[in-house]
Amino acid sequence: MEEPPPLPLAAPGTARGRGAEPPPPPRPVRPPETDEERRRRRAQFLRDLAEARELRARVQPRRAKAARLRHAMRMRTFRW
Repeated sequence: MEEPPPLPLAAPGTARGRGAEPPPPPRPVRPPETDEERRRRRAQFLRDLAEARELRARVQPRRAKAARLRHAMRMRTFRW
């Protein structure tokens, strides 16, 4: 039976193993996003979220029906 290769003395990135590994490159600095970009990303996120909810409702009809009934009950008992 062959012997497995020897294990390293320290994992990369630990105090003992830092000398051999170069530091990570600095992250590129992005300019702050505009309101328009943020709104566009948010709208896309909300579309994806709605699509995921519709898919879940189709895949789990019983759970979706219960959730619909709970939501309707909350809306009926809500005081304006």
